Amino acid sequence: MTLRVVGAGLGRTGTLSLKVALERLLGAPCYHMAEVFAHPEHVPTWTAAARGEPVDWRGFFRGYVAAVDWPVASFWPEVSAAFPEAIILHSVRDPAAWWKSASDTIFPTSRDATGAWREMVD
Repeated sequence: MTLRVVGAGLGRTGTLSLKVALERLLGAPCYHMAEVFAHPEHVPTWTAAARGEPVDWRGFFRGYVAAVDWPVASFWPEVSAAFPEAIILHSVRDPAAWWKSASDTIFPTSRDATGAWREMVD
């Protein structure tokens, strides 16, 4: 199994619906921020990527056929380089609606992050 779709769209652009649709269409798991919550052991990999350290993307995404949402959207060029056959999918949303949604959900959570989660966000 290999990554077939790399999402370049930010969270709050329909990425959870996109995750569900891709899993149905492709018949295997799609990586999404929900995976980071379910697998806190993934946080060091994302922290390393944020620091510019090399990441074994092929190994990291083993078992997934797609990846959307943050944090993968922040590293879509690197991830797509590791999976050159993958389609790059950019989800979008009306900017004002996105800002309101992100301000009500993502931004407060990011501000309150601590420890390893904070390192991953910074």
